[in-house]
Amino acid sequence: MKKVLVFFVCLLLIQVRVMAQDIQVQPSPRQVNVTGKSMAIPVAFRLVGEQEANPHAITLLKQSLGDRLGTEGFPLYVGEKGGRGVRGVKRLIPDHPEGYYLSITDKAIMLAGNDERGTYYAVRTFMQLFHEGHLPFVEIQDYPDVRFRGVVEGFYGTPWSHEARLRQLRFYGENKLNTYIYGPKDDPYHSSPNWRKPYPVKEAARLAELVKVADENEVDFVWAIHPGLDIRWETSDRDSLMAKFEHMYDLGVRSFAVFFDDISGEGAKADRQVELLNYIDDHFVQVKPDVTPLIVCPTEYNKGWVRPESGYLATIGEKLNPSVEVMWTGDRVISEITKEGVEWIREQIKRPSYIWWNFPVSDYVRDHLLLGEVYGNGKDIAGSISGFVANPMEWAEASKLAIYCVADYTWNMQSYDRFRSWHRAIRAIMPENVEAFTVFARHNSDLGENVHRFRREESVEIQPVAERFMKGYREGHCDERDFLALQDEFERVAEAADLLLIDRENEALIEEITPWLHQFKILGDAGQEVLAMLKAGERGDRELFLRKYNHVKALRKRSYELERQFNQNPYQPGVKTGTTVLQPLVLDVFTEATERFNRQNGTDLPLLADYSPCKLTTNVPQLESLPLQVYPNRVHLTPLLEVVKWPVGGYLQLELDDAYRIPGTRLNFDVKGDLSWGVMEVSADGETWQTVALTRDTRGRLNGKWEDAPVKFVRFTNTGEGEQQVYLREFYVVFSL
Repeated sequence: MKKVLVFFVCLLLIQVRVMAQDIQVQPSPRQVNVTGKSMAIPVAFRLVGEQEANPHAITLLKQSLGDRLGTEGFPLYVGEKGGRGVRGVKRLIPDHPEGYYLSITDKAIMLAGNDERGTYYAVRTFMQLFHEGHLPFVEIQDYPDVRFRGVVEGFYGTPWSHEARLRQLRFYGENKLNTYIYGPKDDPYHSSPNWRKPYPVKEAARLAELVKVADENEVDFVWAIHPGLDIRWETSDRDSLMAKFEHMYDLGVRSFAVFFDDISGEGAKADRQVELLNYIDDHFVQVKPDVTPLIVCPTEYNKGWVRPESGYLATIGEKLNPSVEVMWTGDRVISEITKEGVEWIREQIKRPSYIWWNFPVSDYVRDHLLLGEVYGNGKDIAGSISGFVANPMEWAEASKLAIYCVADYTWNMQSYDRFRSWHRAIRAIMPENVEAFTVFARHNSDLGENVHRFRREESVEIQPVAERFMKGYREGHCDERDFLALQDEFERVAEAADLLLIDRENEALIEEITPWLHQFKILGDAGQEVLAMLKAGERGDRELFLRKYNHVKALRKRSYELERQFNQNPYQPGVKTGTTVLQPLVLDVFTEATERFNRQNGTDLPLLADYSPCKLTTNVPQLESLPLQVYPNRVHLTPLLEVVKWPVGGYLQLELDDAYRIPGTRLNFDVKGDLSWGVMEVSADGETWQTVALTRDTRGRLNGKWEDAPVKFVRFTNTGEGEQQVYLREFYVVFSL
């Protein structure tokens, strides 16, 4: 029987020519050698080394191979360096944390890790090759560039659901990410007011399940605490924090972080922070051999916020225990990570930085989806950083597009290809609807104007066509090839929206992006109709032109209604799509075509133009690009989630399109005490100003009224003697029409 089985297995060694580029592994391996041959997948495998190998790797193999595993079959050796099953390839295993060696020949399969996690990653690579339908004869030596790679759930807004987190952790394991930092800003037991208290039973059980699933997928579940908003530098608070860490340790957590970001005042003192962190490190982390290095997010976490005179970073660098990891977002809150930047911070904190990369996080542009490529970070920074985690969107499934690419980038920076990685990510997330999701993603990647001035490419392929077409149209001629290319693209947009709206292969993703898909469909329809308007105008077909004109107006109204119906968060409500190229093109073609029609026909059809009755001016740098939310009788400033450093003489001014009576204004800087350092003023002409009296309500908000005479300008100015650090929670004006 044994001879018959071996003979049958040998019959499966049907060789198919395989090239190196045919080896599709995520993330991209460091060294791949192929013979050019392959074999069909054996019908049976014999596992060697099971008893000594990483149990998570063995479980994954058994789940994947199923009934192909038996006591006889094609030999599959698995284990860690030094194990009996892989002793013969000890010298071939990369001597790097999480490194592995994989070999497939016509004699045997070898999956050998430098450590337990390395073995797990060898199995992950093997399963990717296994699922290709055949097994290439290949030798892979591989290890990651960055020690800690993954995601920090650190955004403001609706936290991920429990089910979304479970899906994320499995996704990280599939893509060789080893870190998930749990730090949702809106978890009251992570931050104020309940960071001192243990989690209730139900929430604790859910966290324990997350820890278990993370462990099964070789992901470090890092629980973060954010005590700085109301911490008291007393023994009682220190003991409360230590007790909370013990509580989390009992739930299975073995990795911990302390966040001091986005705070001011007493909690932001570097010497006090260091004293607490060193105590935690000495009396908790170092005494528990199974706990990973402590992580801290400092208050000065980007170069733009560093105040050398404060000595904050110097204190961190000189006094914080060397084993503590220090997080850093780059030159600004939202920025690309460069070699120069990481070398600069390394000098300040006396250790490699742990990068907190704020992408694809969208908590400052919540009306946009960020589905574009991952690019801009240096490929030469691996030796200067200890970790790299991405801060995602509140849309967990949609964030996987960028997370997939971050996994590829942090594993093998020099081989990272932004285009290849992005396209692979799309295929991994929507394998049955690749083309439709590609169309949607390529037109939903830029952030638009935003307070951080961070932008991304969007609609790259069609942008030069659109620009060339509009230039020609305004000059009196249209290139027919460009016209057809634009028409085809708008058709693809509408088709993609419809195809994705009925998609069932990734229902969690479609549920997240449905509002944007509806808006995308309107954009595709509107694009086709404005081009039809243009052609009707050129032919002098008045009736057709008016039909298309009215249809576009109806589509715009539907778009407006979607903006008011979905995603009604208090910061950037609404649903925006294709804002960099396609939406402006629709508006430009409509306006130009309508102006020509009016001239030719003596009509006065209204032009479709985006209009804002308000203007913001300020000399406070952090507020210069702050978007306005304009409604029929009121205007809001988009709240800012970070600490605003308001200099002496700094002002924030709203200018309305006309003079109105002001029945209400509201300020909320989320600071205790009075606002004697600042003054609210109104003016009808921008020259003569009058002060508005402010009264504080029970929630600490400052309210003002001015109904005596119409005003056009409203401003608030720091008239005090020093810089003020505040939060811009609310600033709005209600005006009588």
